[in-house]
Amino acid sequence: MRAPDYGVYLVTDRGLCLGRPLEDVVREAVSGGVTVVQLREKHTDTREFVELARSLKKELERHDVPLLINDRIDVALACGADGVHVGQSDMPYPEARRLMGPKAIIGLSVETMEHVREAEAWDVDYLGVSPIFSTSTKTDTGKPWGLDGLRRLRDATRHRLVGIGALNADNAVDVVRAGADGIAVVSAICSASSPADAAAELLRKVSAARAATT
Repeated sequence: MRAPDYGVYLVTDRGLCLGRPLEDVVREAVSGGVTVVQLREKHTDTREFVELARSLKKELERHDVPLLINDRIDVALACGADGVHVGQSDMPYPEARRLMGPKAIIGLSVETMEHVREAEAWDVDYLGVSPIFSTSTKTDTGKPWGLDGLRRLRDATRHRLVGIGALNADNAVDVVRAGADGIAVVSAICSASSPADAAAELLRKVSAARAATT
C-alpha cells in the first residue's frame, strides 16, 4: 500500500449512522473521497469486532484505503488491518510498535504538549490532535487545542498531524491552514444524509486549504 494521505480521515461510530449498516456508510464515504478509515467499536465483543474489521478490510483494499483499528492491537492483528490508533491510556506506543511491526501505520492521540514532546522520540506515523474543538462524540479528552494550540503544536513537532474534535466542512479549511495534515471526522460523515457527498465536500475543502498553503 502506498503511503497514506490523511486528508479526510473517517472515524466510525455505528450509533451515528442513522440506522444504516456501517459497511454501507463506509463504502459511500470512500466513494466520496475518504482517504483513511479508523474502525472504533467501544461496546462490541471481540468476535463481532474482528468479523466487522475483516469485512471492512476486504472492501477498503479494493480502493487502496488503509484500515486502522482503534485501541485494539489484538483485533488489528487478527483481521490484518493496516495499523492502529492508540490513545494515552491505551497500550504504550513502543509496545504497540513492537507487536504491530515496522510497516504498520500507528497513530497516537496527543492532548498536551508533554505528550507531543514525548512522541518526538518515536517513529509514530501521525499524531491525532485531540480535540481541536469541544465534541460530544468523545468525552474522555482534555482541554480543546483550538486553532492557536494547533499552530503551536505544528511548530513543536516533526510528525504529521490529524485534527479531530467537532470538525466539519465549515472549519476544515481553518484547521488545515493552522497546520493539520488532515482532518478526522465522525458525525460529519456518519450522520450525513449522503456520506459520499459529505466526504466529497470535505475533500474539496482540504484540497483547497492545502493549495493555499503551498
